[in-house]
Amino acid sequence: MVKLQNIRPLKNEQLEKLGFTWHTDSDSSRYISDSLVQITQDEAEVYYEAVNEIYDMYAEAAEHVIENDLFFELGIPFNLVDAIKKSWENDVHWHIYGRFDLAGGIDGRPIKLLEFNADTPTALFETALLQWALLKENGMDENRQFNNVYDAIRENFKRLITLFDDTELFDERYEGWKILFSSIQGNDEEEATTRFLQQMATDAGFNTGFEYLQNVKFDENGIYDRNENLYEYWFKLYPWEDIAINEPELATTLTTIMQNQAAIILNPAYTLLFQSKGMLKILYDLFPDSPYLLKTSFEPLKGIKYVEKCAFGREGANVKIVGADGAVLNEQGGEYGNHKKVYQEYAELPKDASGVKYQAGVFFAYEACGLGFRKGGEIMNNMSKFVGHVIV
Repeated sequence: MVKLQNIRPLKNEQLEKLGFTWHTDSDSSRYISDSLVQITQDEAEVYYEAVNEIYDMYAEAAEHVIENDLFFELGIPFNLVDAIKKSWENDVHWHIYGRFDLAGGIDGRPIKLLEFNADTPTALFETALLQWALLKENGMDENRQFNNVYDAIRENFKRLITLFDDTELFDERYEGWKILFSSIQGNDEEEATTRFLQQMATDAGFNTGFEYLQNVKFDENGIYDRNENLYEYWFKLYPWEDIAINEPELATTLTTIMQNQAAIILNPAYTLLFQSKGMLKILYDLFPDSPYLLKTSFEPLKGIKYVEKCAFGREGANVKIVGADGAVLNEQGGEYGNHKKVYQEYAELPKDASGVKYQAGVFFAYEACGLGFRKGGEIMNNMSKFVGHVIV
């Protein structure tokens, strides 16, 4: 059973002062839980080791996909294949951050990979900042958590320049290159998350700017803000697959920009391979004995309970839970139903005394760097709550 520690919640005014405005869900309930999940130091270390190993497997699987031209199997849009190949072949296209969703890890349950949010992961603000604020508000030791997300991502921005060398070499190698950060106007969560990442990059030592997506300008020679300022890097909190489907001309232009070495785009195009849930099937084929992987197929599984997912989808949309007899036990609609289907063995999530389920999310930035939880029902969705943690 998940062990919880009740805490005094942060008031809405406190949250808003921190820049966190999406604190209340559409049903007027609070998005941030007023309890913390208790974990042990050993459990934190197991999460750390598991995620590092899983990321290495993803890197090997991506190489396998590219070498064997398996893009169609993963549901990758054809107009991004060249961009993926180009970004994969050169380390300057550095993966800044991602988040693994996991079952288990607490209550004696083994860790199982559910999926990897590698391109535009959410819950960053909550994990990196609010967990510290919750512990501080309740007079607790702020270091009693597995959470160095801010520092890890800041250092990973430095690796855009130093790559695999010591990040202390950043200052002597940095020559003023600029990063433009962009999100959609009118989405508070995405804008705050993007500006939070901008602050990390600024702290790393980069010159940075912000521009809403609709005002960014592109041509074969680079990427510009509304004032025609040219940027060497562009971070967009906008999914690669949406660019491919909704903005095909932009997908072509971005590929040309990369081929011309006019700018580097973050997160890189190859993170779309990681983002595709079709990669779960490739991983299982390559590493069938891994303790972290669930049986996964492109065909419905026979004789066992499984989860049907779409290769691309967010917030639990278009997810079905199917019993061993083929009966649908739970499902959620959504807008991603046209994407390729993936079938993954069901993994039970740990529960608290009230029967509420908990899913772990571990951020990765060069290494595993921070843990947070979401709680809810059988399928985690946009009404699931964020839950901090404390090491006891």
